[in-house]
Amino acid sequence: MPVTRLDPVTALLVIDLQNAVRTFPYTDPVTGVVDNSAALAREFRKRGLPVVLTRADSRGVAPTRVDAPLSLGRLKVRLPENWDALMEELEPQDEDLVLVKQRWGAFTGTSLAEWLAARAVTGVVVTGVATAFGVESTARSASELGLNVTLPTDAMTDMDAAAQANSVERVFPRLGECGTTQDVLDRLAER
Repeated sequence: MPVTRLDPVTALLVIDLQNAVRTFPYTDPVTGVVDNSAALAREFRKRGLPVVLTRADSRGVAPTRVDAPLSLGRLKVRLPENWDALMEELEPQDEDLVLVKQRWGAFTGTSLAEWLAARAVTGVVVTGVATAFGVESTARSASELGLNVTLPTDAMTDMDAAAQANSVERVFPRLGECGTTQDVLDRLAER
C-alpha cells in the first residue's frame, strides 16, 4: 500500500541509529538510512510533530554481551567507544524523546505508548535498524496499539538481505503503508 496520507498528529520513530551501527555490514549503505531519517526528523520538527530517537542498550539485560565481541556468523565486531550515543546527523533536540530500550521494539518495557497517547498521536513513521528486528518489532507493536503505521523503506536496513526482503515485501504491507522518504516528505508538504 503506498503512502497516501499521514494522520494530523503523526510521530517519527527513529530506531537505534547510534554509533555502533557504523560498525556493522548492512545490506544498504547506512549513510543513506541516516540521511533519510535525519531529513524526516528535521521536517517533523519544523512542523511541530513529535520525534522519538531510540538507543538500544542491552547492558541491563545481558551485560556480558556488551563487553564480549559480537558474533554474527563469521563476523567478529568489538563495539566502539561511545557506541550507544545517537548519531550526530540526527541532531537531537530538547523536545525530542530520547528513549533507551533494552528489547528489540521501542514499546516493550518503555513508556513510549503513554508518551504518544499524551500527545494525541494516532500515526507513526518508523525508520532505522535493523529492519527485521527493531524496526519490525516497533511497527508490529504500533499496529497492535491501533496506530497507523508508515514505513519509508529507504530509511531502514538490515544485515541480512533475506530478512530485509521478508520484512519489506511480506510483513510491512500488512502493517501499514510503505513507500520512500520522499513520499513521506511529500505528504508532510501537503499539510
